[in-house]
Amino acid sequence: MSRAIGVVLVLVACGGRGAQAPAPVIGPAAVGPACTGTIGAAPAGLAHVQDPDLLAQAVGEPGAGKLCLGAVYEVTAPVTVYRLWTADKAYTQIGGWWSFEEPTGTVEDYREANAICPEWNDLDRVSRCQVKIGAHLVVGPGQSATCDGGTGYAQSAVNQVFIPNDTRIDQVFVEDCTPGEPWP
Repeated sequence: MSRAIGVVLVLVACGGRGAQAPAPVIGPAAVGPACTGTIGAAPAGLAHVQDPDLLAQAVGEPGAGKLCLGAVYEVTAPVTVYRLWTADKAYTQIGGWWSFEEPTGTVEDYREANAICPEWNDLDRVSRCQVKIGAHLVVGPGQSATCDGGTGYAQSAVNQVFIPNDTRIDQVFVEDCTPGEPWP
């Protein structure tokens, strides 16, 4: 029997300086519990757009990581993002998962707050980049993650940013990146 993924239309009340109008979002509501978090106000420089293929890449089922629900935006003015990556794997500097907020705290606190399994990322370097004007990205709270050995993390209320970078095919939507500093 196949499982259907439900589509939920959620209107997010955005407020504050630079916030965008409410944006429709989808999430896998029919395959697990409701999402823990909501989509916060988009920072200045983002405009809501429709991009169902990109949204489908970013939203995952429970246990898979990714986002629990999301909204797609186009970058219309400079937007800064931060990425934690693995120093021993330089190719991980430009990946798909980012944050609008500079990371703080301990590695384990950050890992738990963002549902990041240890085998996915050592979280020992941080880079700051600008997202290219015209790029599309997805914003939303994190989905739960099942890690190797059966451990894992619950859904996260923290908003994460998915940018579909793929250096293997020279698809990079960030620029002006710092080289990466040791973290924390």
